[in-house]
Amino acid sequence: MLYNLDNINSIKDILVEIKKTLSVAESVTSGHLQAALSAASDASFFFQGGITAYNAGQKTRQLNLEPIYAKEENCVSERIAGEMAVNVNKMFLSHYGIGITGYATVMPESDINDVYAYFAIASRDEVLFSKKISSSKTDSIEVQLDFTNQVCAEFNSLLKNAR
Repeated sequence: MLYNLDNINSIKDILVEIKKTLSVAESVTSGHLQAALSAASDASFFFQGGITAYNAGQKTRQLNLEPIYAKEENCVSERIAGEMAVNVNKMFLSHYGIGITGYATVMPESDINDVYAYFAIASRDEVLFSKKISSSKTDSIEVQLDFTNQVCAEFNSLLKNAR
């Protein structure tokens, strides 16, 4: 199974119950968060949609990231994930936004020797939670799936604890 449907359906149940919506801005997960969330039954009742912006130019343009800082960090930092989460809320008029950015493959030539990502969860224009995550997987698609499932688990936990 690609996605942890228990977490996804729990997210759906809670958001539908509290009449809140979600959107996502992703890079490193390449659309997997969107695919995972849309796998829930009646996804249109809570999932507004998402955007996958893979390079720095598109991240700054589509998600209104501050370009100087974004370039300095190669668009991979906790702050960038937070800006992505806040700005996707504005783009999709959602209550919650998730932003994720990072590396799914090592790139020794760029001194990227580990796979990791930063993600953030925002409510409207406030970042509620952010975290750096890593994966023990080596295949890039497996890393993307691992990151997707980790983020869904964290968001599900945040929603349950907020009840």
